[in-house]
Amino acid sequence: MSYTEEIYDRVVAQNPGEPEFHQAVKEVLESLKVVIDRNEELYRSQAILERLVEPERIISFRVPWVDDQGTVQVNKGYRVQFNSAIGPYKGGLRFHPSVNQSILKFLGFEQIFKNSLTGLPIGGGKGGSNFDPKGKSDREVMAFCQSFMTELSKYIGADTDVPAGDIGVGGREIGFLFGQYKRLRDLYEGVLTGKGLTYGGSLIRTQATGYGVVYILDEILKAHNDTLAGKTVCVTGSGNVAIYAVEKASQLGAKVVSVSDSNGYVCDPNGINLDVLKDIKEVKRGRIKEYAERVPGSVYTEGKGVWNIKCDIYLPCATQNELPLEGVKVLAANGCRYIVEGANMPTTLDATQYAQENGICFMPGKAANAGGVATSALEMSQNSMRLSWSAEEVDEKLHNIMINIFAKVDDAAKRYGMEDNYVVGANIAGFEKVVNAMLAQGIC
Repeated sequence: MSYTEEIYDRVVAQNPGEPEFHQAVKEVLESLKVVIDRNEELYRSQAILERLVEPERIISFRVPWVDDQGTVQVNKGYRVQFNSAIGPYKGGLRFHPSVNQSILKFLGFEQIFKNSLTGLPIGGGKGGSNFDPKGKSDREVMAFCQSFMTELSKYIGADTDVPAGDIGVGGREIGFLFGQYKRLRDLYEGVLTGKGLTYGGSLIRTQATGYGVVYILDEILKAHNDTLAGKTVCVTGSGNVAIYAVEKASQLGAKVVSVSDSNGYVCDPNGINLDVLKDIKEVKRGRIKEYAERVPGSVYTEGKGVWNIKCDIYLPCATQNELPLEGVKVLAANGCRYIVEGANMPTTLDATQYAQENGICFMPGKAANAGGVATSALEMSQNSMRLSWSAEEVDEKLHNIMINIFAKVDDAAKRYGMEDNYVVGANIAGFEKVVNAMLAQGIC
């Protein structure tokens, strides 16, 4: 049995009931096998993989708060501080009913490699709660956020752990969290990213993940003597990532024909009307079915199945494991040529493998959606220097980071004889920096 197989079996045995975490570890270790095999003696002697798959720290706590009816509610809160070999822990907070330790460990593990790929000094972490902000009043969200931060503030700091937003945690939540941290610690520091522009936030942060997905997509197309102009694109989701992937793809000449939410999806053959989409999701916090009620010619379909819409490019930007094998089979049969992940691990392992084996160029989320955390790190830099860059400066830095990520991924795949296998390339390129830092710092 190989070293990577031993470690995967160990992860499954020691972390029962955590399928998302098992999936993330399996995908990474399978990609890294070619690298591990070449250095097995050294990595075994230093227990590199044993340390890599084990979080440095997991904090779990209760979050009591009072709703508008005066009833005390209790949620679970977490922070997974996974790996700090190349910098302070960095990763979002997710507020969603599905949140559990397995999901946060998978996200934190992925974050190690994603953050490494940015080239910036940030380690991997993730956190959140099973609290659902949907349908809650601003006062209830504030009460929850203040209680959550009362506990979390003991474990984070500008040079220790810098959370950001994720699903369910937008500008409103970040503001409440930051206010409570400042109140408790009496420190005005860059402890959170995704902040408002009036109190240390960075321009382009809201758009960064979606823009970054399209920037790296553009690099993939160039590498294959192709162009985004005139392509039909399907986007899933309707949060920040999806909205700004739609915006940037449209700016570069593509026609985006779909968006979705947890209830269903919209197909607009004339191209998604971005103004209507933003009004529904960013202003009114409504459901995507409202789009079809407002835009003639568009069709709303209840349930899953965005993959049934014929497209050249598919950008899954919603949540983990949203794109199954059956979906990829339909995409391939309909002539889809590129899948670029805007969400974290939105494609199942068997679907990813099928795509790669059937002529679809596939870029994993740890590379494609790294623009968000990269811009968060740029926000950290601005906070440390007590200055703000213009939108044009931040966008240019983001664009260059995504170009460099593609170059690293492409180079790693080619060095190991697997050209165009961007899954392997992303994992290897992310791992190389982290493992060298771990080796340099000794057993810790």
